[in-house]
Amino acid sequence: MGVVADWLGAACLVAGALLSLAAGIGVLRFPDVLDRMHAATKPQVLGVLLLLVGVALRLRTPSDLGMLALVAIFQLATAPVAAQMVGRAAYRSGRVDRALLDPDELADR
Repeated sequence: MGVVADWLGAACLVAGALLSLAAGIGVLRFPDVLDRMHAATKPQVLGVLLLLVGVALRLRTPSDLGMLALVAIFQLATAPVAAQMVGRAAYRSGRVDRALLDPDELADR
């Protein structure tokens, strides 16, 4: 069972690293703020969670699993809030092309 967990952990680590790499490339290559914000949050959060699962499968001690669970919870709690604040600040400062927005829900405010 330990060998299977090690192989699954290694696969999760590689997949998480590739997703985090894709997020970094997206942040560098995408043209506008909203696309960069999407690249910085969606694949990066999944990449970090896969990395944490991979580490958890390798370590397997209760104290380490608790610490990894806390890191995952804080990552899931802070990334969407940060993306929301970046998007709202970009919209209010006029750095968003409003023609690209299908429903412009902030136009009335």
